[in-house]
Amino acid sequence: MRAFPFRRREPPPGVGADSSDAELLAAVAARSTPALRILHQRHAPWLRARLAGRCPDPDVVDDALQETFLAVWRSAGRFDGGNTAGWLWTIAIRRLVSALRGRGSRWIGTGESETAHAPVSASAEDVVLLGVEHGDLGGALTRLPQELRAVIEATVLDGLTTREAAHLLGIPEGTVKSRAMRARARLREELS
Repeated sequence: MRAFPFRRREPPPGVGADSSDAELLAAVAARSTPALRILHQRHAPWLRARLAGRCPDPDVVDDALQETFLAVWRSAGRFDGGNTAGWLWTIAIRRLVSALRGRGSRWIGTGESETAHAPVSASAEDVVLLGVEHGDLGGALTRLPQELRAVIEATVLDGLTTREAAHLLGIPEGTVKSRAMRARARLREELS
């Protein structure tokens, strides 16, 4: 019988306000609560603002944000060293969708918890979608009227179904469909 040597866990590295996101995540992976606190202070404000732009209920936004940083605590060791903001946003938007599906909206979700299945690194699609905000398409999106932009953000960028987007935005499904058609037509005009 072969004996396996036990690996001693290194103490969490020292972190401070000047630490990089990668250093903070490495420290969080080593179970440093000060590192998680700094990461939260650094990223929670913009995450909250973006989530609030997708959901008008501050309680749902706060729940999604709390679940995001709980997921970070649990899975920081699996961070691949890529774009920290993109990784956090991927977790946050999935937590928001999950929270919306779980708040008495049985017709939206399957009832199965998505938390256990949520990926911890951004997919290629997520990276491309994050880049949308800064390219030609991003500029065209910002010039859309708010009601059209909200539908595109919900259905395309966040991947919600028409029904989920209608529930999130508080408008009928038919309105989501017509606004999405108008938004696509305007985007085609601007980008051609």
